[in-house]
Amino acid sequence: MTLPATPPVRAGRREWTAFVVLLLPLLLVSMDVSVLYFAIPAISRELDPSSTQQLWIFDIYTFALAGLLITMGSLGDRIGRRRLLLMGAAAFGTASIGAAYAQSAEMLIAARALLGVGGATLMPSTMALVRNMFREDAQRTKAIGIWSGAMAGGIALGSVLGGVLLDHFWWGSVFLINVPAMLLLLVLVPVLVPEFKDPAPGRFDLLSVPLSMGAVLPVVYGLKEIAAEGYRPLPALCITVGLAVGYVFVRRQRSRDDAMISRTLFQKRGFGSGIVLNTVAMFAVMGSAYFTTQYLQSVLGMGPMEAALWSVVPSLAVGVAAPAAGAAVQRAGRGPVVVAGFLIGAAGYAILSLTGTDSLAVLLTAAAVMGCGTVTVMAVVSDMALAAAPPEKAGSAASLLETGQEFGGALGMAFLGSLGTAVYRRDIADTAPSGVSGDALTTARETLGGAGVVADRLPAGAGQSLLEAAREAFVHGMQIAAVAGGALLIAAALLATVLLRGRACAGPAERPAPRTPADAVRR
Repeated sequence: MTLPATPPVRAGRREWTAFVVLLLPLLLVSMDVSVLYFAIPAISRELDPSSTQQLWIFDIYTFALAGLLITMGSLGDRIGRRRLLLMGAAAFGTASIGAAYAQSAEMLIAARALLGVGGATLMPSTMALVRNMFREDAQRTKAIGIWSGAMAGGIALGSVLGGVLLDHFWWGSVFLINVPAMLLLLVLVPVLVPEFKDPAPGRFDLLSVPLSMGAVLPVVYGLKEIAAEGYRPLPALCITVGLAVGYVFVRRQRSRDDAMISRTLFQKRGFGSGIVLNTVAMFAVMGSAYFTTQYLQSVLGMGPMEAALWSVVPSLAVGVAAPAAGAAVQRAGRGPVVVAGFLIGAAGYAILSLTGTDSLAVLLTAAAVMGCGTVTVMAVVSDMALAAAPPEKAGSAASLLETGQEFGGALGMAFLGSLGTAVYRRDIADTAPSGVSGDALTTARETLGGAGVVADRLPAGAGQSLLEAAREAFVHGMQIAAVAGGALLIAAALLATVLLRGRACAGPAERPAPRTPADAVRR
């Protein structure tokens, strides 16, 4: 005897309205990654930060966000995701005011750190709440697609919004814009969003908090340093230490009943596969962004605002692709859509490999095609991982997805960036004008920006020759990195074919298995 499965309750107007409200913190957190690009010159004039302080103003936000994602996801499962969201909104709004009116570089760094803490609460809370509000598969897939598109678009919009605000207001306005949105969130979330939490979470494992941070932060820091400066012993040591602490952290999670990351999350292969494929997709996204942003400004000679406006163009296509992924899954299933997404991303990298020193249209086309493919993958596998996770562990599941994205992004910039830099340095050493040698050649070999500084000090003819050689070398490095990125995505498509076989490959339209009398008793 079998009983028919109870169909999940479909979300109505209230849930979709709440979903729109939840997009606010997502947009602001993703925009805060890039909003400082235009504000740094004004901040430098007023607060006079040292070069080290300026780096920390940029990086402390990302470090705090990445280091606390796992902790905040687990905390949300225990105290309630809505409650954690409201706490994070209050912290994010307060930190935004502190950053806007900072009187010193130290105050701004501290405020940016608090912004990262707030962001670490907002990101997993919003995704987990989406998982809990949308129980019907097709609706949840559609919501996660929109969520992924909003996150990708927010990063591009951050630069443009920063430029527009700075044209009319002082530099603190790029932070103060967060406050009205956070106030709106504090008012509407208690009215529209229900509370969800694990009914039996167990004790909170305090020791796992520093262990998770000790595993994530050194690895992210080391990868970022390698991407920026090339291989050095200290970043490599940081990565090694982070991996060692990560091993201890994983052993602890496997041996405790009250672990911060429940073992039940990995009992379905759809969850682990989703984490891996999502990480690879973010590797590709950030690996290409490392080159495209520099190309617009340093090769084509655009100003920051013009470059930011052009960078929005691919985001328009990406914003359409992510929600469309849900409809494709309904027709073809998850596996084929993910494989197709990786292959489309590889095609985008192939187009990028054709870019010359004056190829704006080719670059934008490549970025749009690659972005559409990878964001499609991220939307589908994120939904797959969240669907596989028990609802009471949605916060932890969301935090692991986002931590994987942080790792993937840092690794993409480090690996592809280092590959492109190696090609650039080899080429510029061979093609630099004969009058460029010694310290000048050393500076020119470091970065394309360094070559521009050296070119400004040379006679007009020699300076122009150096710039042309440097641009050719940079583009060659980008082409080689694009070939490597495309090969990686083709390999990822093959991996997805293997990982998503069988039930994990089925689309949301798959009917649930019939219930037996024993199932009914257990439930």
